[in-house]
Amino acid sequence: MRAVWNRPQGVKVIGLISGTSMDAIDVAVADLSLDGRTVVLTPVEHAEHPFPEDLREPPTSAADLCRLDTRLGQAFAEVAARYEGELVSSLGQTVHHWVEDGRCLGTLQLGQPAWIAEATGLPVVADLRVRDVAAGGHGAPLASTLDALWLAGLDEHAGFDKPAVALNIGGIANITKVSPEGVVAYDTGPGNALMDAAMTVLSGGLRTQDTDGEFARRGRVHAELLDRLLADPYYARPAPKSTGKEHFDRAYLDRVSEGLTMPAEDFLATLTELTVRTIAAECEGTTVIGSGGGMRNPVLVESLARHVDLRTSDELGLPADGKEAYLAALLGFLTWHGLPANVPSATGAAGPRPLGSITPGRYPLRLPEPAITAVDRLTISTISTTSTISTTSTASRRERQSDGGDHART
Repeated sequence: MRAVWNRPQGVKVIGLISGTSMDAIDVAVADLSLDGRTVVLTPVEHAEHPFPEDLREPPTSAADLCRLDTRLGQAFAEVAARYEGELVSSLGQTVHHWVEDGRCLGTLQLGQPAWIAEATGLPVVADLRVRDVAAGGHGAPLASTLDALWLAGLDEHAGFDKPAVALNIGGIANITKVSPEGVVAYDTGPGNALMDAAMTVLSGGLRTQDTDGEFARRGRVHAELLDRLLADPYYARPAPKSTGKEHFDRAYLDRVSEGLTMPAEDFLATLTELTVRTIAAECEGTTVIGSGGGMRNPVLVESLARHVDLRTSDELGLPADGKEAYLAALLGFLTWHGLPANVPSATGAAGPRPLGSITPGRYPLRLPEPAITAVDRLTISTISTTSTISTTSTASRRERQSDGGDHART
């Protein structure tokens, strides 16, 4: 991705996102500045805050939708108000991603930004996906924006002997590849979505995920079920493409497993193997830099490491648990400067577009001067960062392996 920037001084941005599992609100504070053609992202701190229990039910009416949009906005506002910054950028809560015949027709993220602006007094960038969709893209994976800039100079500095691929494993897994031919990014398929759906059903709702891969580790892969899963036409579609829990959900599991019986452990082992196989198939011959909640599942990580050269983004200075919230901060920084924040070759949009809308804060809105310098890469500073989990137990922290932030839709 190439963009044009305007001023050298840094901006401290508060990035917000919650994943499709609705189990936490992720926040990250980043200092973003410029060094010639390079964006410098300095992680300041990142944290997880509990997601309000009463907001987990899907809306079934316009009244429900209004209440959810308001209450989510208030929840995001409460989190953002705890941090210091000059700008807030909220990717919000994805409640629906409308894809038909491989084309994204619409996407909906809730969390009314006016509440965030009111609580913090800061301008808020929000609704970051739909402009890309209007331009013919999928509005995802927006992680490609950060990854394309970051990976552009990573190979030469990290000492890799293979091309680097950025991987995020949330409810849906997505990857970003950078080559001399350009940037390609897309959803590989389910990350934790099917495992979470299966665990919820098999436990009668008592557990929403296979924490630490406990069940999968005791099970064996069921060959016929795996064959049925791998036959899904999504995997054969060319990029750019995106998917979500609208496709890979409980009803999908019911259809694909019809007529089969097996222990719960085998079911979870097979779904874990599906995630591994579909990621590995797209990452052959590369060094994979993993992030997202799925990287907390040791069974998944151990299996994936047998197929690919696997590293974590933490090893390279970008906290894996906070990556998607830092992405939100970067997107807001780009939008604040009036710059394109999508990668058309990754999302499928007709061209680069500024993303989102800006809600003014307490004072008159003063946007930066026009840009003058082309930027084509991003570096992560090496200062220490702060990671906190606010009022959550160890058990709830483990729940974060379900989504790792935005949909997995980043």
